[in-house]
Amino acid sequence: MRMKLFIVGVLAFAALSSTAGSQTSQGISGQVVDARGAPLPDVIASIVDLGIQTRTDSNGRFVFNNIPSSEYTLTFRRSGMSAASISHVRPGATLSSVVLSASPVVISPVTVTAARGATAIGSSVLPVSQVTEEGLRRDGSISLAHSLVRLPGVRSVSTGQQIGKPMIRGFYGARVLSLQNGSRLEDYSWSEEDAPSVDPRLAQRVEVVRGPASVLYGSDAVGGVVNVIPQDIPTATDNQSFQRLGGELYGASVNKEVGGTLNAEGAKGRLGWRATGIGRFAQSYETPDGEVGHTGYFSINGEAAAGIRGTKSNTTLRFSHYGGEFKLLEARGPGSGGEVAAEEEEGPERKLADERLQLVNDYTFQSFRLQTKAQFQRHSLVEVSDDLCTIDPVACASIPAGGPKEQTAFDLLLNTGTLDVLAHHNIGSRVHGVAGLSGMFQGNDSRGPIFLIPDATTESGAAFIFEEAELGRIGLAVGARFDARKLSADANNALSLSADDDRDWSEPSANAGLVVHLTPQFSLTGNAGLAWRAPTLFELYANGPHLAEGRYEIGDATLDAEHGRNLDVGVRWTSSRAHFEANAFRNNVKDFIYITPTSQFINNLRVFRHLHGDALLTGGEAAGEVEVAPGLLLRARHDFVHGNNEDTDEPLPLMPAPRTAGGAEYHFASSTFGDAFISGEVENVLRQKRPNEEDVVTAGYTLLNFDFGFNHGLFGRQGRIDIGIRNAANRKYRDFMSRYKEFALEPGRNIMVKVSSGL
Repeated sequence: MRMKLFIVGVLAFAALSSTAGSQTSQGISGQVVDARGAPLPDVIASIVDLGIQTRTDSNGRFVFNNIPSSEYTLTFRRSGMSAASISHVRPGATLSSVVLSASPVVISPVTVTAARGATAIGSSVLPVSQVTEEGLRRDGSISLAHSLVRLPGVRSVSTGQQIGKPMIRGFYGARVLSLQNGSRLEDYSWSEEDAPSVDPRLAQRVEVVRGPASVLYGSDAVGGVVNVIPQDIPTATDNQSFQRLGGELYGASVNKEVGGTLNAEGAKGRLGWRATGIGRFAQSYETPDGEVGHTGYFSINGEAAAGIRGTKSNTTLRFSHYGGEFKLLEARGPGSGGEVAAEEEEGPERKLADERLQLVNDYTFQSFRLQTKAQFQRHSLVEVSDDLCTIDPVACASIPAGGPKEQTAFDLLLNTGTLDVLAHHNIGSRVHGVAGLSGMFQGNDSRGPIFLIPDATTESGAAFIFEEAELGRIGLAVGARFDARKLSADANNALSLSADDDRDWSEPSANAGLVVHLTPQFSLTGNAGLAWRAPTLFELYANGPHLAEGRYEIGDATLDAEHGRNLDVGVRWTSSRAHFEANAFRNNVKDFIYITPTSQFINNLRVFRHLHGDALLTGGEAAGEVEVAPGLLLRARHDFVHGNNEDTDEPLPLMPAPRTAGGAEYHFASSTFGDAFISGEVENVLRQKRPNEEDVVTAGYTLLNFDFGFNHGLFGRQGRIDIGIRNAANRKYRDFMSRYKEFALEPGRNIMVKVSSGL
């Protein structure tokens, strides 16, 4: 009942904020041209703050009608050209000559994640990386983490091809906060098999903030933030209605994967809408030594969104679904530690269903813009297993005689409602920022027969402020936040929790940073931040078997919150032909929570316990790309992390080994292929030389990857064909970050072909 009242309240508040006021509105118009002054058609012009977009016509002109009075940031992007942005644009403005230059260096000029609002990416005090729309199209992975691994400082803690949890600078799980359009994505962070529930193909881009961001987002942002930015809502130019259709078909060889995407969008008057559906099916993946059985999946994902532009406000309603069935290998492997045979078809399966309803409203006052974000998320996670009686005889007793071999092991349901109220403001011409209030109500329903965690509710509220100042060549950013959080867990005899248990946290966080622009291209950065994380239900109360992980896990109800202190310094160089960035960090985490095996066994499963100790993580990353000749781009990146348990003076478990990659990309035009590119990359991952004593160390490896793409007419329409080859040399290797590393190789050569048309 409290959850229902919370959802009704936040949706009503957001809706009411779109109905008051009396501001007038005007339009924003302009023209986009190339370096020679020729008009550019089909450029996507976006008002970042409102999440709306339009396209330039054959004369390169664009119009946004009926825009509420405020200051906005506009971006302009077109495939094969450098993106551009213009800030502090007010309705009534005419942008006469927005220039885009042909360039293979694709850098989004703004970030909305690092400051809760549109900010020039070169002015961000926190390191920010992005995967653009083109990069997401080339990749085509169902796993968000797998789509991010080419970014510096980002790895994937993976389970096969279909599941991955983003790791940033050695942090993953509950220490990396995942967002969609700025709203939290909640899941059960204890498991490698419960990753962020969002299909990256639904995104316009993905932004990754490396470093603590609790001052903006609260608990869980100790290591960084991953924000999936959805496609903007289309608007009708000069109130002319339109509809567009588009689609993709793709296939991948390594797991016989096939899938497709269907897109539709349109606008009429002040209403714009978009709908996308994605279907994916894959069988077990192949290695150079043969098939790894029971690693296939199928998934149906999609999103529908609609927006209304008013004279006083802009409102967007968005519904998203992510789900499917994912086959998993037993953590104990096939028995002998060797490769899994192709005929091996036993093991658990995860059934996932995640739905989100989000309502976003922007309303402008004379001196600031009020934004409300209300979201309800329903996250269901069910595991079925044919090994229940072997692992948990008590749970097996509830199975009727002669019942099916495959039984439900656990059934978890997490309902979360969140509300953010953000006041974006400008103080004079040099200071801008955001002040906000955030609230969350979450209910966990834990159903058996195996009870992993108790039924529980979590309530939290926060207030924060984040300000940025531009003082000539120096940019400053400071922020502060206070969070209050309450966790109430119900008694559960199966978990040896004999009475209800309540926990409270009252936590401050803060951030201060600066950017010094020594020249228009070159700058120095420095940032210091305080972050925190509340322990999860599993870390506090777990007391049962985890079949897929092959362990018996026991929590500790006395665990306190983690507190991180991070220092980050860096250098940046950005021009139309080159980009380079290098950063070094030092992150000290007090009461760092970790899980470790013991010598105890329960029902043939080794007992793992949650402990805490102070931890220190240091490291750095560097990445750059430069156009050395017309159309020819060279790029390279390197990252490393050093993690240490300061209490025991031992390495932290699962710290990624140093990684280096380099490659080239060539863009060209021809009568046969139209606008085309070809690229190659060599990636080298070293052996982890400072493993934790419980780590399973794997050998270093080198991979060779290729991509090729070109335009091609399809059924009388403009189309695109992309071909990618991963592990082109069919190298045998085991990934240190994979749960399957003890008993299975990573995938062999994978050829991916994608055909897309429209939109």
